[in-house]
Amino acid sequence: MAARQIRQLAIKGVRIFRTEGVAGLNRRVINRLDSAIRSSTMAASRFVGHEYGEWIRRYDTLTDCDRAEIKRHIERLPYQPLISLIMPTYNTPKKWLRFAIDSVRKQLYPNWELCIADDASSKAYVRDILEKYQANDRRIKLVFRKDTGHIAAASNSAIEMATGEFVALLDHDDQLSEHALYMVAVELNSDRDADLIYSDEDKINKRGRRYDPYFKPDWNPDLFLAQNYLCHLLVCRSRIVEELGGFRDGYEGSQDWDLAMRISERVPANHIRHIPHILYHWRAIPGSAARSPDEKKYVREAQRKTLESHFDHLGLKVTIVPATGNYWRIKYQLETHPLVTLIIPTRNRFELLKRCVESIYRKTTYPNFELMIIDNRSDDATTLNYLAALGRERKAKVLRYDAPFNFSAINNFAVQHARGAIIGLVNNDLEVITPEWLDEMVSHAVQPENGAIGAMLYYPDDRIQHAGVILGIGVGAPGEAGHAYKTLPRGYAGQASRALLCQNLSAVTGACLVVRRKLFEEVGGLNESDLPVAYNDIDFCLRIRQKGYRNLWTPYAELYHHESASRGYEDTPEKKLRFEREREYMRRCWGELLLNDPAYNLNLALDKETFSLGIPPRGIKPWLVF
Repeated sequence: MAARQIRQLAIKGVRIFRTEGVAGLNRRVINRLDSAIRSSTMAASRFVGHEYGEWIRRYDTLTDCDRAEIKRHIERLPYQPLISLIMPTYNTPKKWLRFAIDSVRKQLYPNWELCIADDASSKAYVRDILEKYQANDRRIKLVFRKDTGHIAAASNSAIEMATGEFVALLDHDDQLSEHALYMVAVELNSDRDADLIYSDEDKINKRGRRYDPYFKPDWNPDLFLAQNYLCHLLVCRSRIVEELGGFRDGYEGSQDWDLAMRISERVPANHIRHIPHILYHWRAIPGSAARSPDEKKYVREAQRKTLESHFDHLGLKVTIVPATGNYWRIKYQLETHPLVTLIIPTRNRFELLKRCVESIYRKTTYPNFELMIIDNRSDDATTLNYLAALGRERKAKVLRYDAPFNFSAINNFAVQHARGAIIGLVNNDLEVITPEWLDEMVSHAVQPENGAIGAMLYYPDDRIQHAGVILGIGVGAPGEAGHAYKTLPRGYAGQASRALLCQNLSAVTGACLVVRRKLFEEVGGLNESDLPVAYNDIDFCLRIRQKGYRNLWTPYAELYHHESASRGYEDTPEKKLRFEREREYMRRCWGELLLNDPAYNLNLALDKETFSLGIPPRGIKPWLVF
């Protein structure tokens, strides 16, 4: 840093010190550092710069050998459905229109038709370009609308020409990867029941540089309510699109989301398929939503209308609230407030316990809960006196568990004595931040399709401790499970703002977990024989998932967590041996799933907790293994 800059900073620092004191100076420094951290981590989450470019060069660029193998694989595919690409156009700039059409004509999979509906463009060159392309390729179909009807009407005009078993949506200025339709055909050969297929995507600027990939999870219904993460490439079974009447007028700007939402309402979840490959490049130019959602102001209202229509169809009462990043939060209305039993295991550590308990009593707005403290051999007089006072003055239920520490057994014991229809597992080192934390978690827990509900937990310095659990990740090497975005700053958005949005995850931490009591009992509670200390919450969530329920993590229930403060670490030979036995049990029971978390992506790393690029990715190139 130049001497002049240093002098200027020093002068500014003195001025702040004189007017705001030491506290003000510290606050300014912390805010400046936090802003810098957020900027750098946000850039990392978007994979900008040379890192993603190098990843593309190494792992997402087809060679001539790849193309030859793909063509040979296509010849062997027993099922080669016709795919109709739907493209509405309106005064599309020449360059981008040609790029879009050329990306279709370069498809390695040949059984396609391109249905283009021009929405009464006023620029004469549009018709000229389209007709020249049609003259060179009979697979291109055209219709020129007499009146401008906007994107939904134009898309429907294109659909009327389609004869394919599936329709794929392509914007007039975007590009397909050359193996996009081939990958769709491979997916359809592996699953003939697929009704809705989507892929990963990235953005492409006017210079042709690709950036900001979105490596998506498999079907994730609650994330889909927060954002249209399916987006591109979207492929739908034509029969269902026709039955639904195609795109709806009045939903322009959200017409794709509305169509996919209506399809998702009528098809089984296992008929919605995800291809974990970048097959679509979204053009980021002025006027495009790829550049910024604010480029099209009418989109927000159309999105709200899409969500309102969905919940009207389901007959559910919700409040739809705008969320960070131009996304959405769904607040389910509680018509009743079932009793919640909050179970807090503890051993001594009076300071931790008191802070936890008092924050619950002082801040929690949920009106109907009971506190159950399970004392695991406390021998500290202050703690024992506090527990006695809780039972006497606060009517908390205090039970003694006189056996060696076993987190699973302690909580199973507590559930047997609980009165609540909802069970909350709460560590004694938590501290409530958001007063509505329990309202939020219970509102999700009572939904019949949901299982375990997890919260957003922070370290005391406002770094993320838990934003959900991702299977298979570890620090420095793959593991059994890790916490998403761990140690990143509070407010960090993550990939496509996923760290700020409600979503389905395979597992959540038992440090703060809410679940219906009947479901807890249905899966047999926590595994106290094989997993007394570690991974019992992960195993519990996976058994819930195995039963067909959806686990869910919400960022709107926020608490501080002094992780493992009362239990300690694996710091003795006995503890290390026990931990290794628990790890081996998880690998034996859940090994395949641990390496293929449906809430994660095969292109993301297993040796980091920050959704980093996988080097190399774990995705399979089907043309190399057919």
